[in-house]
Amino acid sequence: MTNKSLIFDKIRRKYVALTPEEEVRQLTINILNQEFNYPLTRFSLEAQINVGKTSKRYDIIVRDKQSKPFMLIECKAKQVPITEKTFLQATNYNIEVKAPYLLLTNSITTIIFHHTPNGYIQIKQIPPID
Repeated sequence: MTNKSLIFDKIRRKYVALTPEEEVRQLTINILNQEFNYPLTRFSLEAQINVGKTSKRYDIIVRDKQSKPFMLIECKAKQVPITEKTFLQATNYNIEVKAPYLLLTNSITTIIFHHTPNGYIQIKQIPPID
């Protein structure tokens, strides 16, 4: 028997280890679902993607009605600051994902970007899903 705390993940429909990053991931999902009406069925968590020749795992992708990536979300533990390194990680993942929005969060700081033909522009509000 272990002393690890578990949390039920509504997306993966199972209990997962409650790591500091998982706590932020679950909080982000709940906020987007409950406060911004993002349907739980549109979330995809920790799936593998190929970035260049390297295999990586994104934190969260939210898909639109057509099942296309709408928002790529990068979660960090509360004590990990959101920096340019976090932004570069997310934009590298987004080369493959091609989501129009990025959300970077550690639950204390949340930064949202819109990907335009001219690059990434920081925006102030979470965009409506549909």
